[in-house]
Amino acid sequence: MNTLVYDKNTPVLFLIFNRPDNTAKVFEAIRSAKPKKLYVSADGPRTEEEKTVCEQTRAILKNIDWECTVLTNLSEHNKGCRVAMSEGISWFFKQEEEGIILEDDCLPSASFFAFCSTLLAHYRYDTRITHIGGSNFQLGTKRSEASYYFSNLTPVWGWASWRRTWNNYDVDLKSFPSFKEQDLINNCQSHFPFKEGWLNALEKTYNGEIDTWDYQYAYANLINHGLSVIPNVNLISNIGFGPNATHTFDQNYVFASLPTGEINTITHLRYVIPNVQADVFTQEKESYIPPRKNKLSRMWKNTKSFLKKR
Repeated sequence: MNTLVYDKNTPVLFLIFNRPDNTAKVFEAIRSAKPKKLYVSADGPRTEEEKTVCEQTRAILKNIDWECTVLTNLSEHNKGCRVAMSEGISWFFKQEEEGIILEDDCLPSASFFAFCSTLLAHYRYDTRITHIGGSNFQLGTKRSEASYYFSNLTPVWGWASWRRTWNNYDVDLKSFPSFKEQDLINNCQSHFPFKEGWLNALEKTYNGEIDTWDYQYAYANLINHGLSVIPNVNLISNIGFGPNATHTFDQNYVFASLPTGEINTITHLRYVIPNVQADVFTQEKESYIPPRKNKLSRMWKNTKSFLKKR
């Protein structure tokens, strides 16, 4: 067991847009961590009226008062979530081998930064591990005796990763038709019970009906059998639910504004095995991905049998 300490050399990417109040709160958390290198990427306004709040949001950069190298990627026109986010993250990883990513509505606890930098170093050369999440959606249930558990899901409300992972990213999901045609999701134990939901979301993303970037990232880790590190304490509160959000409108959503805690020491896992029970629990709570419970399906029966033994 070792004390967690944030390595300030671990760079941070801050993704912002048009919410100055939320941005200010997340910025204060970054300011407290004092990274030595801060990247800021911002999408541009959609209308003349929105230009003012985008400028107010970007003005937060004037409050950087610690020793820090600041790099910016500020668009003058609106690219939309899919393009702006994916291009911003690609810009970051073109310059950095690894780092921490925060959006303007993902408010981290103090130990989030130390958790990420410690795990980035620990799994730097272990290509089985592709993602470090800051969110925990287990609603109080601890999934291991260590400080974290492994997952086949890829939560992005405050996260960290490596260039080696992002190199697998394809915003256009070019391989998805083949993935769907071969029914390869049947081989994914954490995802199969929610097959229809996943395929529907990925199909709409592939067709451009959903303006997003994160389904593509989850898909990249899924098809490459990547594992995520999930803290056993929630380290991120999503404060962005409401009418001004891009996707997260329901303020009563079960995972909206979850309370956060701290992880002050780190105990590593001995076994590199995903916790399917935790993954199924998370997805059952996510109403936008309804479960597939086909009693004639051998895979679903095997999954239920496996979970009952846990």
